[in-house]
Amino acid sequence: MTLQRQIGFWIGALLFAVLVLWLLSPILLPFLAGLALAYFLDPVADWLERRGLPRLAATTVILIAAVMVVVLALVVLIPMVGNQLARLAADLPNMLKGVTVQFNQVAPQWLKELIASTGTDVQGNLSDIVSKGLTLFVTLFSSVISGSMAVVNVVSLLIVTPIVAFYLLADWDRMVAVIDGWLPRDHAETIRAIFRDIDTSLAGFIRGQGTVCLLLGAFYAVGLSLAGLKFGLAIGIVAGALTFIPYAGALIGGVLAIGVAIFQFMPDYMSILIVVGVFALGQFIEGNILSPKLVGGSIGLHPVWLMFALFAFGYIFGFVGLLMAVPLAAVTGVLVRFALAKYLHSRLYLGTAKGPEALPPPALAELKKPAKRRAK
Repeated sequence: MTLQRQIGFWIGALLFAVLVLWLLSPILLPFLAGLALAYFLDPVADWLERRGLPRLAATTVILIAAVMVVVLALVVLIPMVGNQLARLAADLPNMLKGVTVQFNQVAPQWLKELIASTGTDVQGNLSDIVSKGLTLFVTLFSSVISGSMAVVNVVSLLIVTPIVAFYLLADWDRMVAVIDGWLPRDHAETIRAIFRDIDTSLAGFIRGQGTVCLLLGAFYAVGLSLAGLKFGLAIGIVAGALTFIPYAGALIGGVLAIGVAIFQFMPDYMSILIVVGVFALGQFIEGNILSPKLVGGSIGLHPVWLMFALFAFGYIFGFVGLLMAVPLAAVTGVLVRFALAKYLHSRLYLGTAKGPEALPPPALAELKKPAKRRAK
């Protein structure tokens, strides 16, 4: 098969896969959740296997433990968080009034005169922004419920996902071996190298960043609750969950927590500083301990590219696209880096020169770096 036909075949296969995903997106959620869960737990199953437990028994133990954790969260944690979020939404107007009063008390006279001269209604503008934000959140939540969840409701998601994860986790090694046997023999080693890079990127996010989100959410929830902050449990868990988007968790959670602290504790500045310290300590732990240890430089996704992927895949595939965005962006990044490396070694880039020694020093140095370091 010529190079042109090979390129045409793989482009056609990619377009066919995108079309299938788009057509089946309303029913993919429990299967994608099961796949992500199996991928997340595969190292645990391998660890149990190395200690003499059969694969089926290891899978059973892992899934039972995971289901127990989910059930415990549904019974205990989610109702508490939902109740706190509902009370937070109900108290927001009073909080805005309180923050406005505090602003009028501590703001310098020249600033208040400047705001008055422009005719700006601070309290009205804040209320308008918050009401629009709440409306957007309710609209997004309603679209999720009326979209993909209309076909696969919460009950079916909770039933199908563990079953899919169980079978995938039990057969993971065998499936990998079968897929490896399908690779074209002439390019098998190259494809394996690409998939190793993809696995590194996916593992860095799904396992590493997922663990970071869980640990940070627990830290923020416990820290804010111990600080005596109202709705501290809900704010902490939301901040931890949003950590998968660069800076979003700390920014949204921090602003919300500090705003509630100002309304609740003013003029007790020490309590406000404790809330600020919780988020500062959380960011220090994430940046210097959790992310370097659990994620490292393996993801290789620029924050702008990550945000673009979330918007793009969410627009195309809806809620399912939000779940697929980061893995697909990581895969795309690996393929783009591979294509760029091939281009920098090709005659199209080198011209009449022969060999990589014709590369300019910066490009040559970049190509000689290990994949992990380039991904940082």
